[in-house]
Amino acid sequence: MAMIKSFKRWFYGLIDTWKVKSIQFIITMSFTLITISVMLIVSVILYNKFSQTAEQNTFLSNQQIVEQVSYNLDIYLKGMDEVFDLVDQKIRKSQGIPNETLMEQLETILDSREDIVSMALFTSDGDLITGLPQAELRRNTKLTEQSWFRSAIESPDHLSFSLPHIQNLYKGQYQWVVSMSKGITISRNNESIGAVLMVDVNFKTLDDLFRKVNLGQKGYVYILDESAGNIIYHPQQQLIYAGLKYENVEKALKYTFGSYVDETDGVKRLITIKTVNNIGWKIIGVSYMDEIVTTKNEIGGFISWLLLAVLVLVLLISGFMSAKISQPIKRLEKSMRKVEQGDFEIHIPVQGDDEVGRLSRRFNLMVANIRELTEQIIHEQEAKRESELEVLQAQINPHFLYNTLNSVVRMAGSGKSEDVITMITSLSKFFRISLSRGKRIITVREELEHIRNYLIIQNIRYKNKFDYEITADEEVLSCKTLKLILQPLVENAIYHGIEMMADDGWIHISAGIEEGKVLLEVKDNGLGIPPDKLGSILSGEVKSDEGSGVGVKNVHERIRLTFGNEYGLQIESQLEEGTSVKVWIPILKEEGEVEPI
Repeated sequence: MAMIKSFKRWFYGLIDTWKVKSIQFIITMSFTLITISVMLIVSVILYNKFSQTAEQNTFLSNQQIVEQVSYNLDIYLKGMDEVFDLVDQKIRKSQGIPNETLMEQLETILDSREDIVSMALFTSDGDLITGLPQAELRRNTKLTEQSWFRSAIESPDHLSFSLPHIQNLYKGQYQWVVSMSKGITISRNNESIGAVLMVDVNFKTLDDLFRKVNLGQKGYVYILDESAGNIIYHPQQQLIYAGLKYENVEKALKYTFGSYVDETDGVKRLITIKTVNNIGWKIIGVSYMDEIVTTKNEIGGFISWLLLAVLVLVLLISGFMSAKISQPIKRLEKSMRKVEQGDFEIHIPVQGDDEVGRLSRRFNLMVANIRELTEQIIHEQEAKRESELEVLQAQINPHFLYNTLNSVVRMAGSGKSEDVITMITSLSKFFRISLSRGKRIITVREELEHIRNYLIIQNIRYKNKFDYEITADEEVLSCKTLKLILQPLVENAIYHGIEMMADDGWIHISAGIEEGKVLLEVKDNGLGIPPDKLGSILSGEVKSDEGSGVGVKNVHERIRLTFGNEYGLQIESQLEEGTSVKVWIPILKEEGEVEPI
């Protein structure tokens, strides 16, 4: 309360110092009124929504828990049903019951499941035929009067489940069990007789399964037999036979699936029911409504305090921030922040000729210049990407691949297996380096290896029409370079310099460091380039059917766009003497992609 009074005094004092029509006053009052209205509305809506949600979540949670319990029980019972069927099959297929083979099979089944207490086969008169464990039977057990025995006799070939009871067949054993039984027909002494197969399952397994279920702090789950109306399981074990009055069983039997509120003994309880398929057991979840009411009260109290704290905090912040954001210069600052975030389409309306107006005009002019420069950079980057795409597409030349494979076929037909292996190996390495896992920057070593494989293929295709040599300084091999810059140059040397020569040609490729730069050079003794065409090659104006001008131009532009205008190609040529193409790039040894300058 003291904090609220202090805030009021500060607020009213602040109003007195403001002009009623000032931006600061309007912002503060508007924000305060809106905040108060919204907070009051939100507080009511949140309380109602959270209250309804808490109740709905409780109903939904109980249904999901009960369904999960039903699913787990169904899975468990199916597993026990499969075990029972396995025992049944072993007995039906066995001849001369009992015998050692059958006993070994039954012992294996018994050892495989910790929850199986015993299994036994009786005649329809109640005489034991065989069973496990091999313990002495108790007398006066009234075997034929027990529920599981009567169910098997009355409904043969139908698997029945008994109520939980103390196992009293064997001496020294008094475990709580659920008996599964079925009336079957077996072959004994070459004649078919009726028998009763019984498997006892430890009740503790079911007890452990359901005791882990929590429905609130006091809730629980119990199981009801739909056909007889008996309680099969209850967390309070003494209520299994005496709990029909405590639990409203008659009302629960009317539901197959769903929820309702029960007020037995004046206590409101939420009852959630799910029926297990096949055996007709009902899983019944019980939770107490007073826990839901307590949760709603806790939510209401928490929301009240939270909203009060938020309201005070918002009012304090609104009074402080209104004094700041009301200043015209803050609008300009806010616009600058948008420009920092990359919004160059912003334009500040200029009002008046004061300092803020002049700053706004300068700001608009600056943003316009930045926008133009950005568009120019984007255009250059797009040109670079298009140029790179063209050169990469040009390097993986379908004609080159077709001619290479055609040569391989001819050599294979001529029995030149060593040349076939050499050409295919070189072609594989050529395309592996061409792809380079999508990288566009590789080492000089890889670029030289790439061109070496290309020369091996071309030399075989042209039947050793030319010799080649590749030399490189050790220090330059680890430097970085753009991928696929030598192959277009060597291709031009072969197609336009050496192919039409009468004599044999030679190509020399070297790599080194000169003048603080990496120098890659391709020399040949070919026909040379006419002087009138030499100066136009790098501009792309000279083009031939093979596209040599485009390849050289693309290499030159890629280098300049990536590293700068001081790098690129330098071509020197003399007719009938040969051509030299120098590639200048910077010395780069760090890992990663190289960004264009």
